[in-house]
Amino acid sequence: MTAFRSVLIVLIVVLAGAFTWLSFQWSRTASSGAEKPFGVAFQLVDHHGAPITEAAFQGKPTALFFGFTHCPDVCPTTLFELDDWMRKADPGGDRLRAFMVTVDPERDTHDMLGDYISNVSDRIVGISGDPEKVRAMARGYKVYFKKVPTDTNDPDGDYVMDHTASVFLLDNDGRFRGTIAYGENGDVAVKKLRNLL
Repeated sequence: MTAFRSVLIVLIVVLAGAFTWLSFQWSRTASSGAEKPFGVAFQLVDHHGAPITEAAFQGKPTALFFGFTHCPDVCPTTLFELDDWMRKADPGGDRLRAFMVTVDPERDTHDMLGDYISNVSDRIVGISGDPEKVRAMARGYKVYFKKVPTDTNDPDGDYVMDHTASVFLLDNDGRFRGTIAYGENGDVAVKKLRNLL
């Protein structure tokens, strides 16, 4: 019986050691994945017509959201609120960046985005470009978007875009650090931006 107990104790110690080693390896792999920049590589244009890539989301904390210029309420509200939150969190305007990526690149040229955004903010940069590249970029950032006809009897007529309404928060290295939900309390949103800084 004593020999059986000794073998059982040795087996438990070996299994505990193996479990500890596996847990360590798993946590190392999980944390290294979290250290990668969020999203995918892309080559698009900003609302000035200049080339822009994922490198724009690195070097400073970034607020990133997806929308479109024909949006009836969510996008203009987000633009106004984000501009206000940024002015409170970063009064000097030099520590935080913000971008709006169109989910409607067929209609939202860089010029149209520029006009739309500049009516609200001088701190937010619009991103558009080739429709397939824009869609690939949005999918790479895990953004939901879908064209919805405004008249079900005319599916090829006018439409709106159903899309993710959250603002993504990225750190200096482009890593995902959270979101600001649509309709979130303004004080909480400002605190999140300050924490990002």
